[in-house]
Amino acid sequence: MNKTVFITGATSGIGQASAELFAAHGYSLILNGRRADRLEALAQTLRGQYNNNIHTLCFDVQDRAAVFNAIDSLPVEWEQVDILINNAGLALGREPFDEANIDDWDTMLQTNVHGLLYVSKALMPHLKRSAAAHIINIGSTAAKEVYENGNVYCASKSAVEAISKAMRIDLLKYGIKVTAIHPGAVETEFSLVRYKGDPQKASATYTGFTPLSATDVADTILYCVGLPPHVCINDLVMTATSQANSFYIFKQSSKLKTQI
Repeated sequence: MNKTVFITGATSGIGQASAELFAAHGYSLILNGRRADRLEALAQTLRGQYNNNIHTLCFDVQDRAAVFNAIDSLPVEWEQVDILINNAGLALGREPFDEANIDDWDTMLQTNVHGLLYVSKALMPHLKRSAAAHIINIGSTAAKEVYENGNVYCASKSAVEAISKAMRIDLLKYGIKVTAIHPGAVETEFSLVRYKGDPQKASATYTGFTPLSATDVADTILYCVGLPPHVCINDLVMTATSQANSFYIFKQSSKLKTQI
């Protein structure tokens, strides 16, 4: 059976790696991103490589009206969505609570929490049409431990964890699987965004050890959705071998504190 996967934040990082992997495995794709040029370039590349059916929706998940308008505009042939990968998310800033930028807080909460809720809610009628619906929510090890200067980012990912548990309970009657995947350090644009374009601070996050790649996380997503119908992984934490949790990464023979 040909399945359709809807991926938010598909133009970089885990979202892009997931789009590439699912395309390679023959899935039809609905790809979302804020940057129209990147979104269309990715769609054209994947169509050329794999000849998949691909539909693009350019909107910012923070914008509730844009989310619902875009999803309501889906053509009839795209009305069934089997897999939703709620990937869009970000961290901004590494300041202590009293010095943090409130605009950064708002952006993180609007993207990581409200955006996930808006997309999930808008797609609920579509997911209910599927006989094998599955929601994948991308969390973080930051959901598991609150760390210094992580304040609202940690809170937003803790919310993703709680929402995933609530979804799992409330959607049982529809047979919809819900999986929260919590990666540790993944070398993507994540740190560059967090440090607002500072390449030195961003690269320092990943020096001295081998972090996860976006493809590692995409592989895990594909594994979870490929399990038998009666099996659901509810909550999964994954890190690099050198990482124990949000606090500890073994770098160059030294146990160093870090925060993801």
